Amino acid sequence: MYKFNEYVLTSEAAEILGVCPNTIRAWAGNGTIPVIKNPANGYRMFRRCDLEDFLRGVSEPSQRIRTCTQQRH
Repeated sequence: MYKFNEYVLTSEAAEILGVCPNTIRAWAGNGTIPVIKNPANGYRMFRRCDLEDFLRGVSEPSQRIRTCTQQRH
């Protein structure tokens, strides 16, 4: 059973991540961020902890990302 107070809707998820709602919809559609649909109305719902995990993941530098100076060599 879902604890609905742990979830936010698209607009609030967009505000938390600092992007527009269409970006949230796209990320949900391609699996970048986990999403469920509310069984009563079909709205997308995002767990706050998933959004926080996503933010932590994008804020940590990746070994695979090359800087501009590394690409010139």
